[in-house]
Amino acid sequence: MNIEETPNRPKRRRCLRGMGRWFKRGRLWWIAYYYRGEEKRESSESESESLARKLLKRRLAEIHSGRFTPDEDRLTFDQLVEGLKDDYRVNGRRSLKTVEFYIPHLRSFFGFDRAIDITPDRVKTYQVKRLQEKASNATVNREIAILGRMLSLAFNAGKLSRKPRFHMLDENNVRQGFLEHGDFLKLLGKLPDRLKPIVEFLYLSGWRKGEAQKLEWRDVDLKGQAVRLRIENSKNKEARILPLTGRLLDLFQERHEERRLDCPYVFHHKGQKVGDFKKAWKTACKESKLTGTLVHDLRRTAARNLSRAGVREEVAMEITGHKTRSMYRRYRIVDERDLREATEKLQTHLESQDETKVIPLRANQ
Repeated sequence: MNIEETPNRPKRRRCLRGMGRWFKRGRLWWIAYYYRGEEKRESSESESESLARKLLKRRLAEIHSGRFTPDEDRLTFDQLVEGLKDDYRVNGRRSLKTVEFYIPHLRSFFGFDRAIDITPDRVKTYQVKRLQEKASNATVNREIAILGRMLSLAFNAGKLSRKPRFHMLDENNVRQGFLEHGDFLKLLGKLPDRLKPIVEFLYLSGWRKGEAQKLEWRDVDLKGQAVRLRIENSKNKEARILPLTGRLLDLFQERHEERRLDCPYVFHHKGQKVGDFKKAWKTACKESKLTGTLVHDLRRTAARNLSRAGVREEVAMEITGHKTRSMYRRYRIVDERDLREATEKLQTHLESQDETKVIPLRANQ
């Protein structure tokens, strides 16, 4: 390539004929090139002329191949955050509040970074810092997943030319909490009367707490003996039906007797929807000597009970609302009693076999 020097400023400004130039501004070398008829200027952030020349050639190659992303060096962390929030709002995702909980930790570290500066090495430094702050591996992974989502959205929108991949930390904290039926009855007896119906429903159905709290009488068909979860109230955005039989049917008939015309909700207290009950739950667990038990453990217990009852996996998933088999199987906990029953069944089967029916292997002829 021909290299020309500007006569008035020798060795200060050079160019690739008709394509771009590099020049010195203060101590640093800059480059300039044209993209769609507009001149773009960019600092090489280096005092090396050769690095500036290489950067210019790389930008020209990106433009020629269609991989050039203009102004990506100006994309900030806060702009990434806004892009993520917009995506959640447009798609109606209900977990925006959860995301907003994690963002402050990310902002305290990456707040002054440009998007292009968020590299795997930079993220690894963040992970070390968070672990030193006693954050769990799972928490750090959720934060990094959110950061990765931000960058993916920017990449898909053509604002970034690359989408870095981050190493996630190992997690070994799959919760093993569940309740035996006797323990549940003990816990239920310690709860205030206003909470017993919704807690018993969660135990029998395996539904999420938020789904039960939003359940209205228009979703209940007592004559048809079924409850319908509307799409707008479903976390996985899928409607589903729960047949009402046995104790479940009795429970809804009891709630119907307590129905108020000024309250649309099935589970209410004096006309107000049942809200958060962490304090009452914690107190009941302590009095039942079940400290550490979570409301969400009722969902795990329901999955486990369905499995123990011999319900087919795909049917159980329809009841509890699990979208994938892998997630359902995380909930369908197997404990020592399940394993013992399995080995006892195997032993019974073996003992029932007639020794005379054993066919010896035929010797090779």
